[in-house]
Amino acid sequence: MSAPVRRVEGRAIPFGRKNVDTDVIISAKWLKTISREGLGRGAFESIRAQDGNIFDSPENIGAPILIAGDNFGCGSSREHAAWALDDMGIKAIIAPSFSDIFSGNAFKNGLLAIALPQAAIDRLMDVAKTDPITIDMESMSVTTPFQDRFVFEMDPFRQQCLMEGLDEIDLTMAKSDAIEQHEQKTDSAQPWLTPAAA
Repeated sequence: MSAPVRRVEGRAIPFGRKNVDTDVIISAKWLKTISREGLGRGAFESIRAQDGNIFDSPENIGAPILIAGDNFGCGSSREHAAWALDDMGIKAIIAPSFSDIFSGNAFKNGLLAIALPQAAIDRLMDVAKTDPITIDMESMSVTTPFQDRFVFEMDPFRQQCLMEGLDEIDLTMAKSDAIEQHEQKTDSAQPWLTPAAA
């Protein structure tokens, strides 16, 4: 179960780069682990190796929002990319578009992947240099202290899961009574399918 995400507020990293692939988010050398802990150290490693990079500037350390360009998360299907962003402290990514696989991985790990038009991205990039940004999942909007309000769309099922912190296991367990009834009915109607107890 992920933590419920109803509101994300704070500084946003005005990254803005287009076509950022999963190898840039977390390079292959970090993929040997099955643990999510510590992957934030490897997030954007090639960029963070450069002096004066945007990720390690004092005002952006711990920022919960990342603003990116088109086609964020393209490349491989590595779920480690979502894990690394989460471990780095990122709770939401705002971009004009996302790779489908990355978007799915983000959702499964409780990260918001919010698509907004380029004009909205440009405005948020400008605001992020000096002021915080707020994402509200109930109103499905991104706002700034300057009365900007950008409405985004999201599948209602994904919205509900993110706001309630539900993952696949939680959704399955919510149907446990129906599953139990089905198993009992199957055992009764087709007993040969259930192996005899030893």
